[in-house]
Order: sequence, then C-alpha cells, then structure tokens
Amino acid sequence: MKKVAIVAGGNSGEHDISLLSAKNVFDILDKRLFKPYLIHIKGVDWTCTAEDGTVYSIDKNDFSLTMANEKIFFDVVFIAIHGTPGEDGKLQGYFDMLNIPYTGCDLFTSALTFNKYFCNLTVAKLGIPIAASLHFYKGTPINAENVRQVCGFPCFVKPCNSGSSVGVSKVHNEEELYRATTEAFKHDKQILIEAYLAGKEVTCGVLESKGEIVPLTVTEIISENEFYDFESKYTDNLHSMVTPAPISKEAFQKIMDFSKKIFLFLDCKGVARIDYIVTADGTPYFLEINTIPGQTAMSIIPHQIEYLGKELQETYTEIITNALL
Repeated sequence: MKKVAIVAGGNSGEHDISLLSAKNVFDILDKRLFKPYLIHIKGVDWTCTAEDGTVYSIDKNDFSLTMANEKIFFDVVFIAIHGTPGEDGKLQGYFDMLNIPYTGCDLFTSALTFNKYFCNLTVAKLGIPIAASLHFYKGTPINAENVRQVCGFPCFVKPCNSGSSVGVSKVHNEEELYRATTEAFKHDKQILIEAYLAGKEVTCGVLESKGEIVPLTVTEIISENEFYDFESKYTDNLHSMVTPAPISKEAFQKIMDFSKKIFLFLDCKGVARIDYIVTADGTPYFLEINTIPGQTAMSIIPHQIEYLGKELQETYTEIITNALL
C-alpha cells in the first residue's frame, strides 16, 4: 500500500479552497491501494493532524512524519495547493531535490503557466488567439491612455501570479483602473491588463490517461456576477455549469484541439483545466491554464469526469499511478 501525502493549504487567497479540494481527494481515494495523509502547509508550518486530533510537524529536511513513534516516508505526493507554493513550481523544486515523486507538472511548467502574461506569450506562439494585453511590474508608471489604446475599456486587471480570480477586477474607466491596479499589486509584483472580450466563458479539462492526452469536454460557466470572480466560483447560487457548452460544433472541436495542443506543448502532467472566451463569431480566445484545478464537490474537473461517466476514484488512482512511473 502506497503512502500518499496530500498537501493542501498554501500561502495565497486560495488556501481554504485548497483544503476543500484535498479533503475531497482524501475521501475519494481508494483506501485499498493508498494510505493517505493530509498535510497542511501554511508558511513555515507544515503539519499533519491525526484522527485523535494530535498535530504532528513535518520534518522538512526529508519530508517525513513521525507519528506514534513511527517515522513515515511518503511514496508520492498529491499536490492539491492552488496558488503558491504548490502551483508555481516552489514545492515541485523541493520535491525534486528530495527525489520524491509528485502529481502534476514539473517546476518549469508550473512556474511558466502560473504567470498569466508569460504563459499567454507562449500559447500565442502556437497560433492560438489571445486578448490584447499589457504587462507591468510594481513601481512602473501605468499610463491610462496607453491602456485605453491597447486594451480599451472595459478591461480586466489581474495579478500575473494568482488563481481563482483573486485580486482580479473588471475596469470600466480610468478612475477604476487605478483602484484595480492598486488591488492587484497587493497580490503580486506583476500585473496583467487585458482587453475585455464579450462572449461565452468556457473551460476544457485535459487528462493524462492510459498513455494518451485526453481532452474531457467543454463546459460553459455562467456567473451571476459581472464576471466569474472568486465569490461566484465558490458560491453555489452564483454560478452554473452547462456541459456540453452550447457553442458551435466547430468552436467545440477547436477548443478540444487547442487544449490538447497546449497540454502537450507545455509538457503538462496529470490533469489541467484550460479556460477560454468564445466570441460571437465563434473564435475561442485562450484565457489561462490551471495546472492544479479545483477538486471540490463544486469544481469543474470532477463535474466533467462525472459527466463522461468516469469514476473520480479511478481518475485519482490513475493520476497517482502515473506520478509513480
């Protein structure tokens, strides 16, 4: 029986969502094959709580756990941290140095895909449409007229290294622009200002399965808020999902093809979710890729897997087994 460390928490605004994802994975995991341990990471505090409520610290020198006089070493790590340090390459580098296998992308792919701006530039090299955008480091002057000319209003202001729409604002004018950039810089030292594209927001999961890269399906996301922000993502009555997405067959197939192409080109592993806007003329524009997508009961990847008639337990078994190869 393989010992699996499910790492959760992290140091971003997605901390609580990560805990929900990890608990869902923990509950669903096949206990005949795996012995799971839920590891909570928050800053320098890395802990595991036993069934009796006793909290044990992780030895970061070798990522081991001493519990009830037994020193436990893990066979594999299931990374369920959305945001830093689980989705940006930091934990991947740590586990690489310790030679401990883990689920998901490696250090380089994680770091690249976590930065929205540089990931956009890479995806654009594949000939996949992206929105017009501008990139700024903290302390760099932001010229509102330049933003108007390149991106127009409305536009989106996003921290480059953030997920779940944390720190993201939709901006309608210059006055809102400065408030939005101030908010975004609270979450990151780099920000992306991106043109608003009217259309349907859709997403496509991609799974590494039986040696193949398999796009799952395309789901439309409908938000009751002005856009699919953090609140609407994690509040049941503020969003809905339509699978398959009500778009043309051509756009649907194009998104499936784009998603497989992106997954392969970026050397992704395990499971990922790729987001798009489909404009009125049927053109899909790449928005971002989530290399550690949510695994909560209301998350999109579990929804798509269940829609296709696949078992989540079987999917998690496959993800972990692939990581051990």
